[in-house]
Amino acid sequence: MPKGLHDDHRKRVRKEFLANGFNSDTPPHKIVEMMLFYSIPRVDTNETAHLLMDNFGSISKLIDARPEDIMKVKGAGENTAIFLKFIRFIANYYVNEKHSGTKRFNHIDEICSFLFDKYLGFKNEVIAITSLDNSGGYLGFDIIGEGDIASVGISARQVIEIVIKRNAAAIILSHNHPGGRAIPSNEDLQATAVIADALRRIDVVLLDHIIIVDDDYVSLKSSHQYRYIFEQSDT
Repeated sequence: MPKGLHDDHRKRVRKEFLANGFNSDTPPHKIVEMMLFYSIPRVDTNETAHLLMDNFGSISKLIDARPEDIMKVKGAGENTAIFLKFIRFIANYYVNEKHSGTKRFNHIDEICSFLFDKYLGFKNEVIAITSLDNSGGYLGFDIIGEGDIASVGISARQVIEIVIKRNAAAIILSHNHPGGRAIPSNEDLQATAVIADALRRIDVVLLDHIIIVDDDYVSLKSSHQYRYIFEQSDT
């Protein structure tokens, strides 16, 4: 397709998007094709869009894919891999900012559903804090370490710094076990107890420590075996 036809095609797609947007009936490859306009200049991106969808199966899996795997697809170079990673970052930032101070959790399942979305795509262990105000309003989600708790060595000081930054009245500690089981290790329990005690001293509540594994989770506070940690922090 000559250069002028590429330009005309892109203009038509952009005009259609501005007029009607995309919906559930829009073919995924068409959405990817438009995304590629901004990483692959002045060439037909339709074939590359089809190849990416054939390789990864869905837009979410494409955006969560490793950059090196994206770059293996014909037509998708480093610019495309970086751009797709950037989209994921923007999406997380948007949700985080939009819900700050307005979203509220009424049940453990709501919290875990929120965390499932946050942990989607992580291939390694990620330790994070979800901060809440004194009425249960969502203030922010902060990653404080990558790797298991034993190797990262999360300190109470790190947690308190996040609490002060967010002006939080309560927090939820979370981390994932990629490819493992949602069972806490001794290091998980020890770190939870230390953090709960440190927060109690500054009148901040550790509401829970949630371990995520794929579509399963363990709430330590909901487990009779580990509830004592949080009863200490509530006194």
